[in-house]
Amino acid sequence: MTIYHKPVLLNETVEGLDINPDGVYVDVTFGGGGHSRAILNRLSEKGKLIAFDQDEDALSNKIDDKRFFLINENFRHIKRFLRFHGIREVDGILADFGISSHQIDEPERGFSTRFNARLDMRMNRQKGDSAFDVINEYDEKQLRSIFYQYGELRQAPVLARAIVSARTTQPIETTEQLNAILKPYGQKRRENKLLAQVYQAIRIEVNQELEALKEFLIQTIELLKPGGRLSVISYHSLEDRLVKRFMRSGMFEGEPEKDMFGNIDVPFKKIGKLIIPSREEIEENSRARSAKLRIAERL
Repeated sequence: MTIYHKPVLLNETVEGLDINPDGVYVDVTFGGGGHSRAILNRLSEKGKLIAFDQDEDALSNKIDDKRFFLINENFRHIKRFLRFHGIREVDGILADFGISSHQIDEPERGFSTRFNARLDMRMNRQKGDSAFDVINEYDEKQLRSIFYQYGELRQAPVLARAIVSARTTQPIETTEQLNAILKPYGQKRRENKLLAQVYQAIRIEVNQELEALKEFLIQTIELLKPGGRLSVISYHSLEDRLVKRFMRSGMFEGEPEKDMFGNIDVPFKKIGKLIIPSREEIEENSRARSAKLRIAERL
């Protein structure tokens, strides 16, 4: 299954769950199933693993194991679907928020700057607005906002203006058209970096990634048993900032209130330090280079 997606920080992420062989675990980003297989290898006959993936392509990687079942839904609905299957609490939850190699390398998905394809970028191709809709229907202010917030682009105003101007002539339908409009605004020999930031911003908007991440994290408080572990890999600062703050305080903004003795009531304690891939792993899998793993335990 490494052709579909090579799992990042595989051993470290699974080790972080401190697996109870008879426990119940959830992999909310199944993809090629690499992390799921590693978890199953540590479970006894009594153990159970539930996986989520909203991408229909991931269903072809389903694992034939009576301890396992795969739910074709977005992880933002984790509590609702676990309860539907009779599960109210679990021993550990794993999340790898990276876009899969399969999604990037399939030209028709429109995720990559390298292939000419219709602008899409939806993780679930059956639902929601596509990248085409964002690029052609958002007004200049909306485009400027997503490029600035989600792409962290200082050139957001000029990029938004260029897109709005270009689409008055004809719709912007393909990645090739979009690249041609944006490349002149990148620094010489660094055009690809600018394109990558723009594509990241559009992808986050199309899939509501940060909203889904927040909804998911909040639900882990109720789902994890005391002592249960949360093992999360993020790939850019927007995600990692939310994960870090949530694991520290159970909040995304502000600080938790102190009681009369100066103590704070937080749902998690941090386990270990931030983990990043080794040089060897990055050499074997360049897409691991920006990965950051954080682990927390439910109090």
